Order: sequence, then structure tokens, then C-alpha cells
Amino acid sequence: MEDILTTPISQTALAHFEARLQNDEKIEPKDWMPEAYRKTVLRQMMQHAHSEVIGMQPEGNWVLRAPSLRAKKILLAKIQDEGGHGLYLYSAAETLGMDRTEMIQLLHEQKAKYSSIFNYPALTWADIGAIGWLVDGAAIVNQVSLQRTSYGPYARAMVRICKEESFHQRQGYEIMATMMKGTPEQQAMAQDAMNRWWWPSLMMFGPHDADSPHTEQSMEWKIKRESNDRLRQKFIDKTIDQAYVIGLTIPDKDLKFNEETKSYSIGPINWDEFWSVVKGNGPCNKQRMTHHIKYHEEGRWVREALEAFAKKQIEMN
Repeated sequence: MEDILTTPISQTALAHFEARLQNDEKIEPKDWMPEAYRKTVLRQMMQHAHSEVIGMQPEGNWVLRAPSLRAKKILLAKIQDEGGHGLYLYSAAETLGMDRTEMIQLLHEQKAKYSSIFNYPALTWADIGAIGWLVDGAAIVNQVSLQRTSYGPYARAMVRICKEESFHQRQGYEIMATMMKGTPEQQAMAQDAMNRWWWPSLMMFGPHDADSPHTEQSMEWKIKRESNDRLRQKFIDKTIDQAYVIGLTIPDKDLKFNEETKSYSIGPINWDEFWSVVKGNGPCNKQRMTHHIKYHEEGRWVREALEAFAKKQIEMN
């Protein structure tokens, strides 16, 4: 590791750090850690926090168009949860020495990423169901394993996030199941959403393990507890069965069930599309960022007022 000096003290610190990881101990903010570990955890938490906040946009656009008061209330609760998740994760990331103001600035300068899935449009109400069921369902598979991540503040944040994400997944599945019991037009709408969100949801887990630049090191440090392909397979096996129950068709002509492994094999994922979206060429990349910057700037006066009030309180005390 480039950041580790070849001195007895640093070698001892590194050996102690690695021993703690092997014992499944949590690394805490004031503990010694390699700089590369700190940067890797910070990058992952920052991207996760940005994803939660940007992910509010496609759903917020449907609050006033939800088909019932009950649907509006549930969607509002979900959006509120996502904002809370961003707060937990920004707070956890700040324990590694970067202020969230800087994190958001990196996002606006496109030097920090968020999940590529949120650069696809939510065209119909069925898309809100697909986002809840598929997107949040994929997130849960990944985030359950993150409850055991080696960095303590991140692991603890994930406990509450996973509980709330499970509610989001059920909300989405209920929307899709209800539509599949409806008119032919509603069923077609649900299938259309399935067709458009299935493959991007599989891309959420990241590139195949052999092509992922971070997976091997992250697993060695126990930041990630399971590989991209292993997590993707868990999601595939669980979700396909759920789709069949409510009558949806998986949009994959190469889909097969392997009797030996008791799991499904799928056709090739379009990684060219994935990397194109990651690089800023998705359907909604510019829209998402423009929206975030606009309302971040409009809210500046609120942040400045709170900072001034807090400063005044300190001076008075």
C-alpha cells in the first residue's frame, strides 16, 4: 500500500489493523487506518449518500399524480426516508474528515458519483412501483451485507436504513401486484415498467467481479462482504420468483433455470450502456444535477441563517 511507510511503527500499526479486520472487529473514526482504506470507505459512503438524495427526484415528481390519498401518503413517507438515509450517510462519512459541504461540491462538479439507476426517467405510475420493488429491492440485497461492513459508523447507519428500505420494497411490489390485477392497460403499463427497469437494476451491483476496479481490495478490507456478481445473483433468484407470482414476464430471452445450482442464469448485460450512463450520458443525468444544484442554491439562505444562529448561541454561552 503506497500510504504505508516502511517504519517499524507503521508496520506494527498495519499488522494490528489487519488483525482486527480478520477478527471482524469494527474500525472506528479515531482508530488508525491506512489512508487508502479511509479514502475507499469515504468514496463508497459519499456515493451512497448522494444516491439516496438524488433518488428522491424521480419519486418526488409523482407525489401530486399518485392515484389515491393513500398512495400519496406512502410515497411522501418513502421520500422522507430517503432524505433521512442521506443524512445518516453524510454524517457517517463526515467521521472520516470531510465536511458534507465539500461532498456536495464534489457532486456538483461531477467529481463524485451517485448510482447510475437514478438517471432513468419515471414515465408512469408503474415506474414508481418498479423503482420500489426492483431498485430498492436491489439496494436491500447490497445493504444487508453492508450491516457487516468493517467501518463502524457505516455499519450502524445501515441497520436502520435496511429496515426502512424493506418497507420501500414492499410498497413497490404492492403497486405492481395491484396493477397486474387491473385492466389490460394497467397490466401492460406494469410490464412496460418491468421491461425498462429490469436491466438497469441488475447494473446497480456494478461490473462483473473480474472487471471491477474496487471489489477485490474492498473485500480484503471487509468494506464489501460479498462480491458484485454474488449479490446480483441473490437479487435475480429472489426477484424472478416474485415476478412470476404476480404474472410479470422477465425481459430476457436467454433466461434459464439451472437445476444443479437451483439458480437462474441470464443473458448478457449491456455494459456499454452502464458505462455511458456512469460517464454522464444517461437520459436524465443533466436533469438530475441541474435540479439538485438549483434547489441547493435556493436553500443557501436557510443554511446560512442556521449557521449564524448557532454561532450566536455559542457566543452567548
